[in-house]
Amino acid sequence: MRRPGSELRESLTMALQAIAAHKLRSGLTLLGVLVGVFSIILVMTAMRALKNNIEHELGSLGGTTFVIQRRPGSQFAGPGGFMKIWRRARILLDQANAFKKRATFAPVVGFQSANSSGEEIISRFTKSAPNIPIEGATPGTWQTNNWTLLEGRPMLESDVDSARDVCFLSKGLAASLFPHSSAIGERVKLGSAPRMVAGVFERASSPGSSSESAVLPMTNWLNRYGRRQELSIAVQASSPATFAETVEQARGAFRALRKVPPGEDDDFEIVSSDAMIAQFEKVTFAVRAGLTVVSSIALLAAGVGIMNIMLVSVTERTREIGLRRAIGARRRSIMVQFIMEAVVLSEIGGFLGIAAGLGGANALAVYLLKVPPAFPIDWAFLALLICSLVGVVFGTYPAYKAAHLDPIESLRHE
Repeated sequence: MRRPGSELRESLTMALQAIAAHKLRSGLTLLGVLVGVFSIILVMTAMRALKNNIEHELGSLGGTTFVIQRRPGSQFAGPGGFMKIWRRARILLDQANAFKKRATFAPVVGFQSANSSGEEIISRFTKSAPNIPIEGATPGTWQTNNWTLLEGRPMLESDVDSARDVCFLSKGLAASLFPHSSAIGERVKLGSAPRMVAGVFERASSPGSSSESAVLPMTNWLNRYGRRQELSIAVQASSPATFAETVEQARGAFRALRKVPPGEDDDFEIVSSDAMIAQFEKVTFAVRAGLTVVSSIALLAAGVGIMNIMLVSVTERTREIGLRRAIGARRRSIMVQFIMEAVVLSEIGGFLGIAAGLGGANALAVYLLKVPPAFPIDWAFLALLICSLVGVVFGTYPAYKAAHLDPIESLRHE
């Protein structure tokens, strides 16, 4: 008695031989599966890369930090919603200081802002690129953003209170401006304004994005770029368990400061890593749903194509089937052979679609979207499972027809 394993191996071998014998026909048949799987993997890989990048960018906030700012990180409300958000009052230093005084429920509060165009920084050795971001910050910003001090001293409250002419350089920027010595105690120029380097720090950033910047005490930064510049406020809860309560307390305190009437929507945004990820999932839901419909249609068409080709194959191999039945092959063996052939066709199309989708999506992510590549193993396995189901579902009827051919009539077939 033959073991099931040997029967499956024999069926797989015969399926591969049948596919190899009709290369053009097999290639055209699996093309539909390839297109369907390619579209799924392309979009899902691109979205996974974007989601991973968002998680990495927000990872510096940690699970206990959120940010209060005037506008959301992403705006999808259309022109009317955009104008409503644009008309919101800016968060200025006086309001941020008033909030900090009320925020006794939060152990750490920091303010942060940055110029949009960047500047050139000059040391006694060399010059930086002309677009280095110059940020304003307070001591609380360092803890809420998980910045690590590598050399020198931390930013002090007295630096902010007296608008002291000091700056703090990121690790890479300090190394490029002072290649032969430590930057601590040296002077640099931002435009024509000299400042002493008080510290060198390291910050988290995503691969492929610039993490180089110079940080000034917030009051010094505002003196340089204008007192009406808007700020963002970073708040750190005491623990993950108190995070939600801290967010609600901060919302209530800030609504009171901005005189938002009861029942009215907030005229500011509270941004956390979980909220941004949820917003990303919500925004991309329609894209994923539409893709599912389109890919389902493509795979359905591919399945019908597989069924048609398998029926043609059954007709062409009627005499072979009759001969196998005559020498003792069981109906189950004939069914397994033809279902295996349909599954192999689908799986080859699936593997090619996955390879093309991963390659295309990651090229798009790296070179166009400027985010790190991603490899969604879960979607790849799901795609292969769907390909197997397509092969089984659409290969069953041709296999059933082949298994139930009359052996005598089949042997007479020319």
